[in-house]
Amino acid sequence: MQHDQLIGQVQARAHLGSRGEAETACRATLETLGERLPEGLADNLAAQLPREIGEHLRRTEVFGGAGTGERFDRHTFIERVANRAHTDDPQAAFLSRVVLEVVGEATQGGVMDKVKDSLPNDIRELVTAGSTG
Repeated sequence: MQHDQLIGQVQARAHLGSRGEAETACRATLETLGERLPEGLADNLAAQLPREIGEHLRRTEVFGGAGTGERFDRHTFIERVANRAHTDDPQAAFLSRVVLEVVGEATQGGVMDKVKDSLPNDIRELVTAGSTG
């Protein structure tokens, strides 16, 4: 999936008013996911995404405090996405579900299954719920 297609899918499914909002949702979700995933898995997922989008997963390795593989729960995940996206927690949860759904469709080879398996149940639900769940 190309960058514009992925962003367009996020914008459409999340009913966002602009591509910029979709970019923000992707950045916020994937930076947070990058903090939670083990480094190698974040790299594997990033490699299957358009470069500009995949870099959000890797950014935490360079700029983040704790780096990748940090342990936190769903509440913290949603709170971090909300802070990065400048929105409230319910909207952040919805945006995360949409982004993760589209990212799942853009990848292959079972990488999203590995992502799901690496997450605790409460965060895994965000990956499996989708945009209509």
